Amino acid sequence: MQMSAKSKLWILCGLTLLVAVLYLIIGIDFAIFEYQFMSRFRKLILMLLVGGAIAASVVIFQAITTNRLLTPSIMGLDAVYMFVKVLIVFVFGVQSMFVTNLYISFAISVIVMIAFSLLLFQGIFKIGNVSVYFILLIGIILGTFFKSTTGFLELIINPEDFLAIQSAMFANFDASNSKLVVLCGVTLIVLIVITVYAIPYLDVLLLGRDQAINLGISYQTVTRLLLILVLVLVSISTALVGPITFLGLLTVNLAHELMKTYQHKYILPATICISWMSLFLAQAIVENLFEATTQVSIIIDLVGGSYFIYLLIKRRHA
Repeated sequence: MQMSAKSKLWILCGLTLLVAVLYLIIGIDFAIFEYQFMSRFRKLILMLLVGGAIAASVVIFQAITTNRLLTPSIMGLDAVYMFVKVLIVFVFGVQSMFVTNLYISFAISVIVMIAFSLLLFQGIFKIGNVSVYFILLIGIILGTFFKSTTGFLELIINPEDFLAIQSAMFANFDASNSKLVVLCGVTLIVLIVITVYAIPYLDVLLLGRDQAINLGISYQTVTRLLLILVLVLVSISTALVGPITFLGLLTVNLAHELMKTYQHKYILPATICISWMSLFLAQAIVENLFEATTQVSIIIDLVGGSYFIYLLIKRRHA
C-alpha cells in the first residue's frame, strides 16, 4: 500500500525535529554546556530562517518558470545581491550610513534587486517558449558576470573595506547581527503567510501561462508580485548568512521525488523540512568532522552541484 503525501509529510516533520535535537546535543562539551548549547541554538534559529527563506523562494520561482531545474540562485539573484552590497561599500565607504545602518543597506539592496530582476524576467517571459538551457545559460552568464565584477571591486577597494565585506561572501552561521535576525525573522513570517495564501495560484501557474490565463489568473500581475516575493526571500537568506547556491535546487527536487505530487500544499512544507535537515546535517559535519575549518556552503554546493549535473544528464536522456 502506497503511503499518502500527508503521511509522508508528518514523517518528514518528525525526522526534521529529530535531526534538530541531535544537532543540538551530539558532540557537545558538558564542561561548557551552557555556552555551547546557546551558541548552537542561535545557529539553529538562523538555519530555520535561512532554510525557510530559500525553500519558499525556490518553490515559488519554479511555479513561475514551470521548470524544476531553475532556481533563484542558479539565475544569479544572490550574486546580484552581493554585487549591490559591495558596490555600496565601494561607492560610499564602509563608514557610510548606507553600510552601517542595516535597515537602509538591506532596503537599498532589495530595491535594486527587484528593479533589475523584473526587467530581466519580464524580458525572458516576453520571448515566449524558450529552451530551459537558454534560460540556464543566461543565469550562469549573469551570475558569473556579477561575481566577477564583485571580485574586481573587492580588489580595488581599501583593505579595511575588503575585510568588512569578505565574511559575507560565504555562508556562515557563526556570526550574524541580532537586529538583522529580528528584522528578517519578522519579515520572513509575513512572507511565509503570504506564500501559504498564494498556494492555489502556484498550483494554477504550474499548468503554464496559457492555462493560467484561461482559468482567470491575471498572469502578468501575479507573476510580478510573486517574483518580488522571491526576491525579498532571497535577500533575507543572503543577508543573514551569505549565498548558498545549490540548496534550493537540491531540496525542492528531493521534495518532489519524495512526495510524488505537484500540489504545493505538500511540496512547500516538504521542501522547507528538507532544507532545514540539510543545513542541520551540513553544520554538524562542519563542526564535528571538520572542526569548523570549512563553510557550510562548500559542503551543500558540492552535493547540490553534483545533483544538478545528474538532473541535467537525466533530462537530456529523457
